[in-house]
Amino acid sequence: MRSASVGAVLTGALALCGSVLAAPSAHAAETDVVIKKVSVNGGKSIVLGTSRTESFTISVTASDDSGIKNGGFLQLLWEKGDAFWSFHGTPKCTAASATTSTCKLSVKLDRDLDLPRNTMAGLWDVYVQLDSKDGDRYGDVYGTHPVKRRSTLSTDAGPEPVAKGKTITVTGKLARANWDTYKYAGFASQSVGLQFRPKGGSTYTTVKTVKSDAAGKLKASVKATSDGYWRWSYAGTGTTAALKSAGDFVDVR
Repeated sequence: MRSASVGAVLTGALALCGSVLAAPSAHAAETDVVIKKVSVNGGKSIVLGTSRTESFTISVTASDDSGIKNGGFLQLLWEKGDAFWSFHGTPKCTAASATTSTCKLSVKLDRDLDLPRNTMAGLWDVYVQLDSKDGDRYGDVYGTHPVKRRSTLSTDAGPEPVAKGKTITVTGKLARANWDTYKYAGFASQSVGLQFRPKGGSTYTTVKTVKSDAAGKLKASVKATSDGYWRWSYAGTGTTAALKSAGDFVDVR
């Protein structure tokens, strides 16, 4: 089932299409419905790029002595003042027993509207509303979940082949999705690790750490000691996804 997105820019000057679904007033303490487990995107951060082909799932397992009624309302919400953005909809509930059900909402972004603003990257509220068959209701913010901007990272090491003991230069670029422009832009002043894995080995080791320049570009010089693969590794932030580039092999002779 597809969820709609709604929102407004921070200035309030532009309202995006969609309908606002008001959060119900019920609270967890007023109901016999018990939330056993909530999983958003399988426990991983939701990472959005610049395309609108992204998707994720919100899954809630709940119980009540009368059983859980099919339907309800699940929502991932960012809200600050009059600005908000929401992915929401009615889940499909599947009974595991007479008392317990798992309710899932599959969210697929709309082609025209479903990327939020850059300022909205970070922790979003996870709202759960489920009803029991005898009329009890759970309706509350259950917790938070990270929504991050996708990053890209490239590596180019050379010259290759290279004589043992000579210097090689490893370059690359760190960029991240700009949700306001639907483009990727260089990410400046970020610490990025240069890593090496010897030919035949299985583990990368960080050799040095550099900072990306104003355009997101990376550059480091190292001595060639043996055949192997070079890559950049970015740890990410609370708003931008971590990423490791593909390794670039250098033949040392």
